[in-house]
Amino acid sequence: MSTLVINPPALGGTRYKEVKSAILAALSAGEWKGGECIPSEKRLAERFGVSIGTLRKAIDELCAENILIRHQGLGTFVSMHQRDRHFFRFFRIVRRDGDKAYPVVTLIDFRKARASREVAATLGIETGARVFQFTNGLALHGATVLIEHITVPEARFAGLTEAKLRNRPNTLYNFYQDVFAINVVETDERVTVALADDLESRELSLDAGAPLLEIRRVAYSYNRCAVELRVSRLNTENYQYIGAHPGREEQAG
Repeated sequence: MSTLVINPPALGGTRYKEVKSAILAALSAGEWKGGECIPSEKRLAERFGVSIGTLRKAIDELCAENILIRHQGLGTFVSMHQRDRHFFRFFRIVRRDGDKAYPVVTLIDFRKARASREVAATLGIETGARVFQFTNGLALHGATVLIEHITVPEARFAGLTEAKLRNRPNTLYNFYQDVFAINVVETDERVTVALADDLESRELSLDAGAPLLEIRRVAYSYNRCAVELRVSRLNTENYQYIGAHPGREEQAG
C-alpha cells in the first residue's frame, strides 16, 4: 500500500484542507471501505505529519459532509448508504399534501451503449467509452409517477448486469456501494421542463408530448468524481419536487 503524504505547511491555515484531500484520496483508492473504522487520530496525524488539532479539523469537515461518522467510544467510520439515509438525502419527490412515500422501483430497460460527447464530458470519460444505460419506473401510492434514465461508466461498474439490477435487495446507491465499492457522497441537480416521449407517455399514462418536470442529476463519489448521470421525468399532476437547502443535504429524521 502506498503512503499518501502532504506538502509542507501551507499559508493561511489551510493545512487541514491538504489533510482532508489526502484522506479523500485514500478513500478513493479503496483503502477504507464503507462501514470500516479508519485509523486513530494519533496514527493519522503521524502519517500526515500534522498535529492532532489539524487532523481533527479535517475529520470534522468530513463528518459534517456525511463522508465520515463518529461513534462515541468506538472511533470514526466511513459512512455507508442506508435505506432511510438515502431516501431522505436524495429522493425529493413528495405528494402535494406533503406525504413522502417509499417508491416501488421497476426496471424497464437495460442496455450497453457508447458515451455521447455530452455524457462523456459529464462523467469525465472518453467520447465513445462503454457505458451502461438503464431506465427505471418509480411508483408512489400505487401509480408510476417518475421515469429515471440512468447512465454509468462501464469502467467503474464492471460486471453490472440486468439480473443484478433487477434483483438488488436495497437502494441503488447502497447497491453501488456493496457491489462496486462506489460511495455516492453528493449530487448536483438541475430542473427544467421536458415533453413526454413514447416510453414515458406509456409508463406514466399520459399523452405523448405532455409536459413533465425534468431533474438532471450528476452523482459524485469522493473528490468530485462523477459516477452517474440520471435524467428523471416527473408527472407533476399530484407530486412535486422539493429541492435541498443550499449548502447542505437533507438529513434523515
